[in-house]
Amino acid sequence: MTDDQGRKTRAIVLVLGQESMKIRPATVTDHRVIKRIVKQAQINPTDLDWRRFVVAEEEDNILGVGQIKSHRDGSRELASIAVIPERQHQGIGGEIIQTLLNKDEGHLYLMCREELEPYYKRFGFQRQSPKDSTPYFRRMHRIVNAFLSQKLGVEIIIMKRDSS
Repeated sequence: MTDDQGRKTRAIVLVLGQESMKIRPATVTDHRVIKRIVKQAQINPTDLDWRRFVVAEEEDNILGVGQIKSHRDGSRELASIAVIPERQHQGIGGEIIQTLLNKDEGHLYLMCREELEPYYKRFGFQRQSPKDSTPYFRRMHRIVNAFLSQKLGVEIIIMKRDSS
């Protein structure tokens, strides 16, 4: 399989129940669906470059998305993990995360709601103090929590996964 830029890629095919789902690198034609799924999940809708994404697909329908993105301070983030509502709690998000982690080396960060900490611990992420984080994550933690805690009473935490 090749992507829109002629690079060799491979899809991972999973069999869940009687239906098969594959996780593959996103293509330019997936961009609108990626944006829609991320917006529907009400997570950060910025910096959604389709070239960094993988998508979980079943019968030509995208069920979930995820990416690893880089920041100016050199940090990298597991981000934009989202699954369509009718297919949540079926292991699709976990398969997306595992696919991204399998092709990545080095430290990775993420930001999530505090109640998701046990979920991400399964993948080797540990809670990180903002003062021990990179400049990008210190700044984003301060900005996001100032907004969300006032408006919604939600706490966002930083998590980090060391090199595998």
